[in-house]
Amino acid sequence: MSSELANPADSSPELSVVVLCYRSQDLARELALQLTLELEQAKLDYELILVANYDANGADPTPEIVRKLAETRPRISAITRVKEGRMGWDMRSGLDAARGAHLAVIDGDGQMPVSDIVKVYRLLQAGHYDLVKTFRSQRFDGAYRVTISWCYNVLFRLLFSGAAKFRDINSKPKVMTRAAYQRMRLVSNDWFTDAEIMIEAIRNELRVGEISTIFLKNERRATFVPVSAIWEFLRNLIYYRIRFSRTDRRR
Repeated sequence: MSSELANPADSSPELSVVVLCYRSQDLARELALQLTLELEQAKLDYELILVANYDANGADPTPEIVRKLAETRPRISAITRVKEGRMGWDMRSGLDAARGAHLAVIDGDGQMPVSDIVKVYRLLQAGHYDLVKTFRSQRFDGAYRVTISWCYNVLFRLLFSGAAKFRDINSKPKVMTRAAYQRMRLVSNDWFTDAEIMIEAIRNELRVGEISTIFLKNERRATFVPVSAIWEFLRNLIYYRIRFSRTDRRR
């Protein structure tokens, strides 16, 4: 299959898939190989970008794991830098390195089926959307996380006009056209980036589609999202609501 496609070093692929692999360890390799199989079975011209940025004082084997994988797979590249931010910084470092006409991003913790990438991308194509994302219709990550997510989504819809149609702000994968991404002004370095993408989709009047998925319990490790992130989300929501209002007045 791969031999039938253009050499990824010579041309821009149809789809760039960014996988956020922070401290995923061996799971990063497993997910990358599963994704490779899914994308090649779908006959897509793709590149896979494994983002394994790391803490300067940490002992994380993930960067070395993804670098070794990238050395043997021409369609896989690895980004392994000392961290200058949290999830948002990692996501932007992957999206900015992507060369594809369409960009996808998914978490590398295995909580969402990797088959979602092809499913979401096909909907984007069929519906001529600018951005398509999932919403978690079934969740197995515990009552606490479900409750926090529900409250967060309700507050988001109350604060931002045009957000009522979105069911699950933070859900991935998110797939967008390169043109849509280039219109966004993403600056968040923390856990707010998923919401920032949706705010930018509203601001730019993008055509957005959603499709259901399941969200599995993470059996391998505890979440990296601290309790303090709740207050961080609230602070960011207020900040972006003010910023959004100023943008509306300038139109």
